[in-house]
Amino acid sequence: MDDRERTIQDFGAQFTRHREPVGYRTSVAWLGEVCGPLLSPDELRGRRVMEIGSGNGRLVNVLLDAGVAHVVAVEPSEAFDVLVENTRERAERVTCVRARGDEAPDAEVDDIFSIGVLHHVPDPGPVVRRAFEVLRPGGRFVVWLYAREGNELYLALASPLRRLTRRLPDAVLVALSRALALGLTLYAGLCRFLPLPMRDYMRTVRERYGFEEKTQIVFDQLNPTHARYYRREEALALLGDGGFEDVRAWHHGGRGWTLVGRKPASPRAGYFSST
Repeated sequence: MDDRERTIQDFGAQFTRHREPVGYRTSVAWLGEVCGPLLSPDELRGRRVMEIGSGNGRLVNVLLDAGVAHVVAVEPSEAFDVLVENTRERAERVTCVRARGDEAPDAEVDDIFSIGVLHHVPDPGPVVRRAFEVLRPGGRFVVWLYAREGNELYLALASPLRRLTRRLPDAVLVALSRALALGLTLYAGLCRFLPLPMRDYMRTVRERYGFEEKTQIVFDQLNPTHARYYRREEALALLGDGGFEDVRAWHHGGRGWTLVGRKPASPRAGYFSST
């Protein structure tokens, strides 16, 4: 089994275990925070959208709450049945497709979202190119990636740990994730009073998440086979090399890159800039 298939298997098991989306990341406010100055959720009303890597359907439901007319939800893993179940109440506005991102169906959508997915894909280029093909002319591709800038201390601590944790049985990793989530909660509390490393991030981002959500976030960090942290230039080039123009980047929370690129209204070379 190659890294791509192993990663799909990892996330299938993860979202089958963590079936119910919980917490702040199920809100339109969270989506607005992630997109920052690049895109307002209000701009999505009435649009036809695709999500690549839908997992348990968390973002699908957020997009529907934001007023999206229809979502094409693409998910390749065993979590597909969970996705269908978690979007069943609004099934008339959702089309679920079991496929990899590079196999996304022809749909000519207005926007495509891939949040927290491409950094787990060993070769994301084919996914980006397929998104370009599926989008209508002038459509937008919205991506969120792990950032290398701002995560240097975290990576120094987490990278050695991941060599062990990605090999642990899920039940053991869940228990470890709960212990680490408790530690994060205590650390975030101390950051209210002490000038500790990553203080601003802990105060402005992590404090918004409940304990169960923190547990899922820690599990998501420690479980996948493949995880790449992108420098700004690498993140911009990922979309620019796929043909997207006016690619803008925003350093979300000082820890991730939110990118928005637009498919040209007529064929021409892409270029990129940053915000």
